[in-house]
Amino acid sequence: MSLTVNGAFATFHKDFVNLDPERTKVARGSRDWLFDQLIGLPQKVDTFPHLYADKHIYYGSFARNTKIRELDDIDLILAFLAQGTKYQIIVPGKEYVLTPPESATHLRKLCHDDGTLNSIKVVNLLVASLDKIEHYKKSEKHRNQEAATLQLSSHEWKFDIVPAFFADIDHYVIPDGKGNWKPTDPRVDQEKVQRVNGKHGGKILQLIRTLKFWNRRGLMTTAPSYLFENMILDYFDNQAEVHDYIDFNLRDFWGYLITGIYYDVMDPKNLQGNLNTLSHSERESISAKAADAYARAAEAIKLEVTDGDMEASIRKWREIFGTNFI
Repeated sequence: MSLTVNGAFATFHKDFVNLDPERTKVARGSRDWLFDQLIGLPQKVDTFPHLYADKHIYYGSFARNTKIRELDDIDLILAFLAQGTKYQIIVPGKEYVLTPPESATHLRKLCHDDGTLNSIKVVNLLVASLDKIEHYKKSEKHRNQEAATLQLSSHEWKFDIVPAFFADIDHYVIPDGKGNWKPTDPRVDQEKVQRVNGKHGGKILQLIRTLKFWNRRGLMTTAPSYLFENMILDYFDNQAEVHDYIDFNLRDFWGYLITGIYYDVMDPKNLQGNLNTLSHSERESISAKAADAYARAAEAIKLEVTDGDMEASIRKWREIFGTNFI
């Protein structure tokens, strides 16, 4: 058992929250190797559309360094050249229709009968083309909504490869899982994480991961990960400074979350509007658990700082994070 609260948090983060550094290193190498193979698919598959080399991008929590254990998926965006494809917004932030010109012959073969680009056909072509990557011929491959999923037998993670086009209005469009397209822009999410983390001296990434662990515990309604991450970032972005010690920052965030879970949380990309689509009962559940965590955290800090009782403080933090907090 750790002798100090700081030591207990350090052990907890190392052994139960953060990704294992060695597995992360292997995963990044595996991801980079796969990307090199994906870029070569047009030379191996006659009907594979042309790629937009400058717009491929890593995205998701693994790319933002906010992912917690276990490492189960890694997200990639593979960008295609639009070749004069026209974009029509059907539902802002949710549904786009793409219409490639007759000259874009490979894209035209992937269209609905009305000439609009079928995102399901694009994903399915990507799934089938993965067989051309020799190293992964025997791996499981299938379509999962907007992504071509490559389930590895040699590693514990899967790759979700998302085909995308880069719209002339400066963002990406990706499959919506129903045959059309939806907007996104991982660059904005990455910039936001880096900016807020930099503003507070690199303390925010660990806070995000620790709070995600708490959010995922089975004792409460779980807020969607992307919503929850943005709530954390918005809260700390609005703070002029943060504490040097994570326990104080956790307490303060939970104090905010008690009421903050009822507020709108706007999409930083200005594409999806309000991200907080939780029901009132779900918000009540999260608020109640935040109030409970806040009270226990306040007591834990009192035991540590005022009473000097490290062991009792660690026990109180264990009530919040579970038996792995020692």
